Amino acid sequence: MTSDSRTALVVRGGWDGHRPVEATDLFLPFLAEHGFRVRTAESLDVYEDAEALAATDLIVQCWTMGEITPGQCAGLAAAVRAGTGLAGWHGGIVDAFRGSLDYTLLTGGQFLVHPPGFVHHRVSPVADHADHPVIAGLGAFDVHTEQYWVATDPLIDVLATVTFDADETRSRPAVVPAVWTRTWGSGRVFVSTIGHKLDDFDIPQVRTLTERGMLWASR
Repeated sequence: MTSDSRTALVVRGGWDGHRPVEATDLFLPFLAEHGFRVRTAESLDVYEDAEALAATDLIVQCWTMGEITPGQCAGLAAAVRAGTGLAGWHGGIVDAFRGSLDYTLLTGGQFLVHPPGFVHHRVSPVADHADHPVIAGLGAFDVHTEQYWVATDPLIDVLATVTFDADETRSRPAVVPAVWTRTWGSGRVFVSTIGHKLDDFDIPQVRTLTERGMLWASR
């Protein structure tokens, strides 16, 4: 996972409300500082370039909504199975390509709904994974942003959660995954649901777990 000659591919596009270019630009210097040669793509056609993906150690995706073709999805999934890491946050990874079940299986979850606007809520690391490199040393922290309700695969490793209080619809509180990892063949996948707006990454814990997640996912 550590090398001076790794390659990262940043794939960004889709709905502009999540500021895919500006959001990913926040992390380009970090990746370069950690030895990655970084290239960017603003077309999903890159997922059909098997040779390029085989030489890529980490894909960072920020592409909200949109559609992915079967060929593009197959190329992405094959690259991850072979060892290319995949990482992303918020809608750029779990509100992407909602019509593709194969893509949802790859990421391990899909956004369903969030309360209107921004809400104050707490992100709580899961004690059973307290030593995981992504969240080690991080305590619970508060955010004021969109709170994602997601449907997830039972085979993911949930690293942090958020709680939705009981209300007129829900008869009791519900604990929902907010940060998770998974393996897919020889590859690793990192997902954080936090990051609707750029200043979410000004929160030290959000920035830290996102950066650690990218490094963890990389080949």
